[in-house]
Formats: sequence, structure tokens, C-alpha cells
Amino acid sequence: MNTTPFDTLAVPPPLLQVVGELGYTAMTPIQAASLPVLFAGGDLVGQSRTGSGKTVAFGLPLLAQIDLSLRRPQALVVCPTRELSTQVALALRTLGRRLPGLRILVASGGQPGGPQRRALEEGVHLIVGTPGRLVDHLDRDTIDVRGIGYVVLDEADRMLDMGFQEDMERILSTLPTDRQTLFFSATFPRSIADMSLRWQRTPAHVTIPDEPEAVPDIEQRAYTVEPEGKTELLRSVLRQHPDASAIVFCNFKATAHALAAELTRDGFSTGALHGDLDQRDRDHVMARLRNKSTRVLVATDVAARGLDIDGLDLIVNYELPSQAEVYVHRIGRTGRAGKRGLAISFATPKEGSKLARIEGFTGLGIERASADDLVATPAPAAVEATMETLVISGGRKDKLRAGDILGALTGEAGLQASDIGKIEIHDRFAYVAVAQSVAREALQQLTDGRIKGRKFRVERAR
Repeated sequence: MNTTPFDTLAVPPPLLQVVGELGYTAMTPIQAASLPVLFAGGDLVGQSRTGSGKTVAFGLPLLAQIDLSLRRPQALVVCPTRELSTQVALALRTLGRRLPGLRILVASGGQPGGPQRRALEEGVHLIVGTPGRLVDHLDRDTIDVRGIGYVVLDEADRMLDMGFQEDMERILSTLPTDRQTLFFSATFPRSIADMSLRWQRTPAHVTIPDEPEAVPDIEQRAYTVEPEGKTELLRSVLRQHPDASAIVFCNFKATAHALAAELTRDGFSTGALHGDLDQRDRDHVMARLRNKSTRVLVATDVAARGLDIDGLDLIVNYELPSQAEVYVHRIGRTGRAGKRGLAISFATPKEGSKLARIEGFTGLGIERASADDLVATPAPAAVEATMETLVISGGRKDKLRAGDILGALTGEAGLQASDIGKIEIHDRFAYVAVAQSVAREALQQLTDGRIKGRKFRVERAR
């Protein structure tokens, strides 16, 4: 285990103070291997799993180079999805909270470009964004790239999987050549090696292998089932756990889309997360899952990359992944915060060797169970979610707070606080979960009434 403290490096005092406030007493392996290279100005290819501390690994040297007196872009972080862009920006804002006047812009798709262009005109120090939206800004000449000396491609392998190679090449070709270039990736396919050779200068290569200990406290169970019996088996599993929040993983978006539609027809509260969704629909799906107004999310690995959802009770591998590492990433979303999780996998009779490889990789056994017994066991009917999510067309930029929305619902609308669930405030919109029994009334009252003295459009998240 690494015990190297952060103060052995040339970390500026304000950043070192925040590191201490956050309780980071020693570097993680990816940080210990990367930070000396990055503080020395070198390029780097970092290969490590999600949750290894890579944002701090690239964030500290990045923030250390920012000249706050220059209100122009000096660093760029490219991420595959809006969700990851938001997470990374939040982490960097936290690390940089003692840098007075630091301005970070999230430039991602699925939201209006006008506010982003205005922020760029006013001046920002750091941009975190998705490939498509960044290329759009470059095409419009709204980003002054001349001062960008530090660029990070985060989850580079996923961006390539999602078809962003042309956009990534466009971005790199536009930036100044005298820069630090970092690739972070969970895997190192030939395509990453080719891009590294083209766009980096003698980069250091840092690989932190996955550890079997990364698997938390999870009960793992596998059912052997013929392909045509999987959907009926899934219905039985979900009925056996009617109060569980679950993610069901498929290998292909066509399977995810069809399976989610079938479960919805069967009466299960279901959402789908796959590559064909636009950003607005993706946001709504995720909000409904977090707010407990969707019980089951059917997802592909690419679409679910970077998701961090609290309180997931159940993971179902409707289709086994081809790599053991992907299995670990999937099931690691349950069994958190001291709770025991449950991961159920469906394996065809020909997939016994896949299960064996997974067991060999994790060092943990997977209980074999009989699909016939489960299907034959009486179970409750499908249970709908008890909450519904409403979308309000105002957010942080409109000076809305969670207390304002709660007050509007419990004051003028007259609802009980116990009928109101999680409230999420974003820049230009907000989500609020309300009990199904009062959803119609809450929607009507918010539509007809005012929040903080102002009218906002309100609709159900679908």
C-alpha cells in the first residue's frame, strides 16, 4: 500500500491545504505514479479503473499551472459524456476552492450553447467538455485555444468506443503543439497506442492493475438458462425483489431498448439507457432512477460508464460481458455504504467457462442456482415505483434552491413534507420527486402557482 504524502511534491500551498481538508493523507497508486511526471511537465498515458483517484492525479498539476490573472482557457479536459464532464468539473472545483476567482466551464451537449458562449466571452480558466460540443465551439471560433497548455482525454477508450475519434483528432490538431497531453483509459487498445504515438511526446506509461479487493460485499449468484428463457427469468427475479432498485446490463443497445419496452408492457417501472438517447432523455432517465420513480434501469456498458448511483440493491447481468474486468465494474455499483449487495447473472449452458474466468479474476465464488426453482416460486406482481419525478424549468442560475421548491410544495400547494423526495438543482433546471398519490396535484399546483415569486414551466420526467 502506498504511503507517500502529497507534501513531498511541489503542490502549491492552497491546493495542499484542500488536499488535507478532504482527508487525503497519502497518494493512491495512480497518483503516486503520475504526479511526479506531470509536475515535471511530461506527457502521460494512465491506465487504471474508475475510482482509483485519477481526477486528483491530473487535477492537481492542472490547477497548479493556472494563472488566475489571465481570464482565458489554459487547460482542457475532454470526457465521453455530460455526466462525467459534470463530475470531473465538480471534483476540480472542489480541489480548486481556495484558488480565488477560478472559473471552470462545462461545455457539453444536451444543453443550450448560448450560455456557454457567453461564459467564454467573459473569460474562463478551464474547460471540461464532451467531444461533439467542443468541436462545435471550435467550428464557431468561440474558444481561444492559444493559451491552452494542458489537455486531458479522460476515459479515452470509451470515447473511441462511442465513435468520437474524428472529434478527438480535430480537437488535438487545433490546440497548441507546445502542451502537456494526458490520456487516461481503463484499457489500452491499439487505437489508443496509435493516438498516443501521433499526439504525445515520449509519454510515460502508468498502469495500475485492477485488484480483486475492488469487489465490495456482494452476494453473487448465477442462473443457467437458455437464451429464449432469459426474459421470463428476469421477470421472476424482479418480482422476487419488488422494492429493489436495479440495473439490468445488456451487451447491445438494441437488446436494452427491446427489453426495457417489454418490461414496461409487463407493468415494471423501467427506464432504458443506451446510445440512441438524446441528452435530455438521458437526464430524465437518470433523475427518475435516483429519485426512486423508476425501479429498473436497462443499460449498456458504454451508456452506463461513469454512473455513480447511491442505494442500488440489485445488479442483473442479463448478458455476461466478455471481459471479467467489465463484470467487476458492473457489480461494483451495488453493495456500497456498508450495505450488502446482490448481483445475479444469466449464463447460457455454453457460458460456464466465462463464469469460471470471472471467478478466477475476482478470487470469489459465484453461487450456482436453478432457474426452474425461481420461476416456479410464487412471487408478488410487478410493483410500480411509489414516486414520480417532476422537471422544473429553473435552476441554480435562476437562484433556485431546494428549500424554495420544498416551500412551494408544502406552503401554497399544501403537500406534506413526507410526500416529497429528493430534489436536484442543476444550472437551468431542477428535479423533484413526489409521491405517486399526489403527483397530479403537485404538478397542477406548481404549474398554476409560483416558486420564489416566479412562474416556471413544470412537467413530468418521462
